[in-house]
Amino acid sequence: MSEQKPSEQPAAQNPHGNPQQRKKWMMILAAVCVLAAIAYGVHWYILGRHFEYADDAYVAANIVQITPQVAGTVVAIGANETDYVRAGEILARLDGSNAQLGLHEAEAQLAQTVREVHALYTGNGSLAAAVDQYRAELVQARADLVSAQTDWVRRQKLAGTGAVSQEELQHAQTALDNARSRVAVATAQVSAAQEQLRTNQGLTAGTTVRDHPRVQAAAAKVRQAYLDLRRDAILAPVDGYVGKRAVQLGQRVAVGAPLMTLIPLSQVWVDANFKETQLRKMRIGQPVKLTADLYGSRVAYHGHVLGMGAGTGAAFALLPAQNATGNWIKVVQRIPVRVALDPKEVQAHPLRVGLSMEATVDVSNQNGGVLATTPPSRMVTETAVYGDFDHAADQLVNRIISSNLGALSAHADTH
Repeated sequence: MSEQKPSEQPAAQNPHGNPQQRKKWMMILAAVCVLAAIAYGVHWYILGRHFEYADDAYVAANIVQITPQVAGTVVAIGANETDYVRAGEILARLDGSNAQLGLHEAEAQLAQTVREVHALYTGNGSLAAAVDQYRAELVQARADLVSAQTDWVRRQKLAGTGAVSQEELQHAQTALDNARSRVAVATAQVSAAQEQLRTNQGLTAGTTVRDHPRVQAAAAKVRQAYLDLRRDAILAPVDGYVGKRAVQLGQRVAVGAPLMTLIPLSQVWVDANFKETQLRKMRIGQPVKLTADLYGSRVAYHGHVLGMGAGTGAAFALLPAQNATGNWIKVVQRIPVRVALDPKEVQAHPLRVGLSMEATVDVSNQNGGVLATTPPSRMVTETAVYGDFDHAADQLVNRIISSNLGALSAHADTH
């Protein structure tokens, strides 16, 4: 049997392929790249150049520091962290024993002052009558002095003839001296009464008991004591969530000590930090589209540019850069841009302070200004939870004054 020859091996293939086919694919790839570049350029010219994007954006809000207005010991705490509280609710309460004593003392002082000042007004009539009485006594004393002088002169003339004894002349001299003394006393009494009347009239001229300065000073102390007592209850100035509670029961707190923070999450905004090169076309009022890392791109927020910062973040840093030292490297600065959000969208998808955001500003509309040119037309934020304190204090003062004046009038009527 003859051996079978092995089949011939196929021709070795070119490891680099067909040069014509490779050239074809390279041209296709180059064409795709050119078309992509053209498409990107057209897209940027039509749309892209009208938008500025920043991922250095964060949610911000008013972080309200809750601090006591008076010193005291904490006896009750009304809210914990994450709790929602409404404006006017008690967040903490201090021991009010000392404030209560101070209020009682101020009330008693006001009552006493009202009675003393009332005596000034009623005393004017008595002083006027006393002045008239002293004047009448002065007239009588002067008449007696004239009579004593006449009697003494007559007896002195008769004493030389022996018709009047020396003893009788001495009695006439004594009567003259007594008459002179009575005139001096009556004159002093009239002067003193007139001076007292003028003093009282000066203290009461142009005022009533209620408007008298002494009464007003005592009333101010009552108001202050009342406010100190009411301020033992630390109230929430706005609706919001308790963010950080540092106060504990039994803690002795001073005026202004931080107790907790309150954050109104319904009034949030976004601080987007854009590069300085991105602000050329940015204007107040331009629309902004935002997304939060919390919800992702499926939830979009819509707002507008509310204003741009007056300086870069580095300028307001705790340790600002000192470029004048010579050891300097140029760094592109960022300026915070405040973006107002749609309240309805925030209510539907709540945000928290400090969350990361991505902001895209449509800069096609150039009608707005670069910086604000007019001051706010109203208060930016305010609270009314403390407004009734002054009204209640005024009511207390009026009640004390009226009750004491009424008691004095009733006493005068019975006499």
